[in-house]
Amino acid sequence: MLKQVFAAIFMVLFISSCASAGGTVVKGPAEKARLSWTAGEPVIFPLAEKGRNVVSAKDPSVVYYNGKWHVFYTTCDDKGVWSMQFISFRDWKDAKTAKAFPKDENPDLSGYHCAPMVFYFTPQKKWYMVFQSGQPQYSTNDDIDNNMGWTKPIDFFNGTPPGLEKGQWGAQWLDFFMICDKDYAYLYFTGDNGRFYYSRTKIVDFPKGMSDPKMVLHYNNEGDLFEGGAVYRIKGQQKYLAMIESIAKNGDRYYRSFTADSLDGDWKEDSGDYNAPFAGLNNVKFEEGVKPWTRDISHGELIRDGYDETVTIDMDNLQFLFQGMDPAAENGEYFMRPYKLGLLKAVRR
Repeated sequence: MLKQVFAAIFMVLFISSCASAGGTVVKGPAEKARLSWTAGEPVIFPLAEKGRNVVSAKDPSVVYYNGKWHVFYTTCDDKGVWSMQFISFRDWKDAKTAKAFPKDENPDLSGYHCAPMVFYFTPQKKWYMVFQSGQPQYSTNDDIDNNMGWTKPIDFFNGTPPGLEKGQWGAQWLDFFMICDKDYAYLYFTGDNGRFYYSRTKIVDFPKGMSDPKMVLHYNNEGDLFEGGAVYRIKGQQKYLAMIESIAKNGDRYYRSFTADSLDGDWKEDSGDYNAPFAGLNNVKFEEGVKPWTRDISHGELIRDGYDETVTIDMDNLQFLFQGMDPAAENGEYFMRPYKLGLLKAVRR
């Protein structure tokens, strides 16, 4: 049982020291991967839009609601213009033929918005889509099936809050992810800089009142804690799982994982080494007859057990929608990389 596997993991967690300004992870010895996955062919491809040659589909967010899968993801075209598409379908085998809704068909979503994360906020009976737009923004909708129903984006913050590291293009924060406990709504994010942060606000105040960011994890090597962070409540346990994309020395993308007893607690390294990742080339096996089509297990989401603000996962039914690409296409401009979306399934031991 995967639940038993992860229960054992929690008994041998590595040590992490987190001060009020953030913590530097203390790594344990390298071990064998505690989790294995199988991968099939890609399930979602870049879909054509009128007037745009879309070359990549990446950064997915996925919920299952009302008998359908709803997937929101970043796109990029051959001119380097970033955007998003939305699709829905009843079975994964139908994803390849699903009709894409380009976000710019909704005039309220025009402009730069990428890396979406979608959830239903029960206290307000509204769907929220959180995304990066320079700073984090959100849009709401009463009906997830109504692509034109997403409202004009609103900033979470009045300007850039203090405490963020500055980079070439300003504050380094991206790939925003929401999760709530009974008291607070947490906005987690990374910065391509070895740091993992959160801001939070009281549930009754959400989405207003976000606190200044707090750094909760820090690696000296920025590639060891890079981007694509996500945080989940583990069903049936008082535990939370964070997974964060990392870059190996050979350039492969993979995921580390961390656990905590609460969303404001200390995150302890769980699976960290490229050779023993949470999800990466070294613990992913392609199905029989499937030619390995990626070396990267990159920015994605675990399939949730539900769709609400608790962002719950079932460790006994674990799947992971991720981005990958043909490794032969890594050279050249980043925006031209032909990312596709694949689905990992955890293997029981």
